[in-house]
Amino acid sequence: MTFVVNNRVFVNPGFEEEFEARFKARAGEIDKQPGFIALRVLRPLGNQAPYVVETEWESQEAFRAWVGSDDFKRAHANPMPAEATREGGGLEQFEIVIAASGNA
Repeated sequence: MTFVVNNRVFVNPGFEEEFEARFKARAGEIDKQPGFIALRVLRPLGNQAPYVVETEWESQEAFRAWVGSDDFKRAHANPMPAEATREGGGLEQFEIVIAASGNA
């Protein structure tokens, strides 16, 4: 069953461009991980909404293996400054029960 992880991140004004650039710079690393399916970084359209970083995996075990990997440690070794984000958000984990897609 497909496994989805959402990380909700409240980015403070003025740090949006840096936040997005960091993901653009390292997006090619996660796609080398066994069991990885997709990455989406969703930009909020409302002032109070967080960014959502969504990853899709073949299984929860594949996600956990990535979290324990050296690639994960390297990707998170140089965090944004503390003033770039605010409290709230966090990780949410899901199993996909129903999925549909269009014929685009």
